[in-house]
Amino acid sequence: MTRFGIGQPVSRTEDARLLRGAGRYTDDVRVEGQLAAYVLRSPHAHAALHGIDAADALAMPGVRAIITATDLAQAGIRPIPCVASLKVRPGTRLAMQHRPVLADGFVRHVGEPVAFIVADDLNAAMDAAEAVMVDYEPLDAVADAAAALGSAAQVHGGVAGNLCFDWEKGDAAAADAAFAAAARIVRLDLINNRLSANPMEGRACLARHDGTTGRTRLTLGSQGVHDMRGLLAAAFAEPKENFHVVTPDVGGGFGMKLFCYPEYVLACFASRRLGLPVAWTSSRSEAFLSDDHGRDNITRAELALDAEGRILGLRADIIANMGAYLSNFATYIQTEGQTRMLSGVYRIPAIYARVRGVFTHTQPVDAYRGAGRPEAAYLVERLIDKAAREIGDDPAEFRRRNMIPASAMPYATGLDHVYDSGDFAGTLDAALLRADRDGFPVRRAQALAGGRLLGLGIATYIEACSGGAPEQAELLIGPDGSVRLLIGTQSNGQGHETAYSQVIAEMLGIAPEQVTVVQGDSDVISFGYGTGGSRSVPVGGVAVRDGALCVIKLATPIAARLLEAPEEEVRFEVTGEGGGFAVAGTNRFASFREVAAAAPADADGLAFRAKARWAPPAQTFPNGTHVVEISVEIETGVPRIERYTVVDDFGTVMNPLLLEGQVHGGIAQGAGQALLELIRFDPDSGQLLTGSFMDYAMPRADLLPMIDFALRPVPCATNALGMKGAGEAGAIGACPAIINALVDALSGHGVTHIDMPATAETLWRLINQSGAARAA
Repeated sequence: MTRFGIGQPVSRTEDARLLRGAGRYTDDVRVEGQLAAYVLRSPHAHAALHGIDAADALAMPGVRAIITATDLAQAGIRPIPCVASLKVRPGTRLAMQHRPVLADGFVRHVGEPVAFIVADDLNAAMDAAEAVMVDYEPLDAVADAAAALGSAAQVHGGVAGNLCFDWEKGDAAAADAAFAAAARIVRLDLINNRLSANPMEGRACLARHDGTTGRTRLTLGSQGVHDMRGLLAAAFAEPKENFHVVTPDVGGGFGMKLFCYPEYVLACFASRRLGLPVAWTSSRSEAFLSDDHGRDNITRAELALDAEGRILGLRADIIANMGAYLSNFATYIQTEGQTRMLSGVYRIPAIYARVRGVFTHTQPVDAYRGAGRPEAAYLVERLIDKAAREIGDDPAEFRRRNMIPASAMPYATGLDHVYDSGDFAGTLDAALLRADRDGFPVRRAQALAGGRLLGLGIATYIEACSGGAPEQAELLIGPDGSVRLLIGTQSNGQGHETAYSQVIAEMLGIAPEQVTVVQGDSDVISFGYGTGGSRSVPVGGVAVRDGALCVIKLATPIAARLLEAPEEEVRFEVTGEGGGFAVAGTNRFASFREVAAAAPADADGLAFRAKARWAPPAQTFPNGTHVVEISVEIETGVPRIERYTVVDDFGTVMNPLLLEGQVHGGIAQGAGQALLELIRFDPDSGQLLTGSFMDYAMPRADLLPMIDFALRPVPCATNALGMKGAGEAGAIGACPAIINALVDALSGHGVTHIDMPATAETLWRLINQSGAARAA
């Protein structure tokens, strides 16, 4: 192990640049002749669009173009596609409603783009927007998914009952048999609230068309340039090679920056039409209207138990809000993304889930941190907790009784997953010990004496990460032994530069400052699947490792000549002094840098060039236990997280500092969903009611206490580095742990479930309603 290698708590190399303000984000990019764009958006959730009169606006000073759906149709621009198809239930159909770039004929959610205005500066474009006359005929709207099923307010004329799809997973017959044989059935209705990602850096793009080459360059904040290039090409019905996509620094993504949005297509189209660069930057209030949202589903869940409290089966009926159109991966997130994890960490012999995707007059819903796994963990862990309470069992003991034991690994869940490793009960016990659960009754009594109800909540989670597509690493070695790494993942703040440098330091024994990591350029990097699903370092890191092994193989003949020894006697080794080649049985040694200097340079002046691609054979399964103590002030209902303990199994740890930061950030987002955050629409008009931070409550620094974080790793058997992934874990375990704690705190008031977000007002009403009932 080297000083900067795998497992070392290396400080992020990116931070020195970013904290000094030397980062370069999309809106920092300025080019000569750059024009500004503004999007005219629908003020209605649903309306017929009878016409647009832009003549007066076009005549205003500085206005260069006003683009409408007619212009796009004449140029053959297609809707932005949903690329995840589904096999739906027999006798039903999938209504694949792709997202239009501009509204044509109807608008179907507040904020839907109607026209794209390009001017010399943003003020001129905004002034022109005021002069565009749009003939709307308002129509009935529906924003709630359950209400939309069968509603007279139809989102799309050819989609009966607003049903996008009716889909199922699991064995319905086996589940029915399990419930028929059950000694007890536990039922729970719950809501997974709609969220806005709200990254620190909003969306922005800059399009530049080169009339000579016919190529369009798009600079934007994304989570992967290659997928974005493919989606742009689909919208323009052109080869991918016509687009060059560049992503500089990115200030947060959380899934939301994976997707191709109308503004990106419009900026490219406008730049082609005008022959000048066109930039668009979202305002914060505009982001609430135009960024894809996350979560938003309603579930009826059931658990079948035998007389000894062992789980026989689980059923879930889920209604998922898809919004007005299907975003790029939306159908997968709401179906496979969450239902495949409904076994949790438990032996559940029979599972069946039905998911109905529903169109509403709201903006599209797609992946948000965890992308289905937080929804699954919330469903399972709330249901498990309720079952334990109903049968009078200790929630921890009920979990232990039903957990998959470590001795059962590898374990096939029956929902297409095989867990390769994990000690779920051991992690639970470790977390309870760190949380001092035995001392909880004393703390509860002390809290009550101070006018607060104290509850303790447990959540044991598991998620699927790092599967599917391969990743490629290309290592370019200079004559000085420096490494330039080209890789198709995309850092959104996770610390990729540091993590990949650690893999190279481990393999080649060089210092981090000798490594340059290049991401975010579809011309420079030939292949990549981007960042999402905690795949970057577990998949990309293995590709980097394999690329480093290729470099060693290429360098060995050069080292042998330099050391005057047969190749078979030369070995590469990494010591505390660095990496290099040694001759077995001698003290002869040549450093990696010396060998690179001795290698004949290629046409680019490089000593070695190596490329490696690695595809995971299966997904990895990070898991862990969250234990939360939360108090509620009886007089006001204000909740306060008093203690937070988490023990995680992430397999091999690349960098404990980066890892802890990821967990803390995820817990903050999960706590925000559990206690504060909710996108709300008016049920009658479909108007967005939470269009700013005055209405949408984001977590603040005082929401969380110091988090007691520990690791209990079990190396993964299906990843060459033993890594399992960690980026989404905190957000997955936090919601059920916090709500379980609140239910425990209010259990003496007859409360058995609380929907998210559990705001102070909600909790105050629950306390006072139970008091009024007792008085009556």
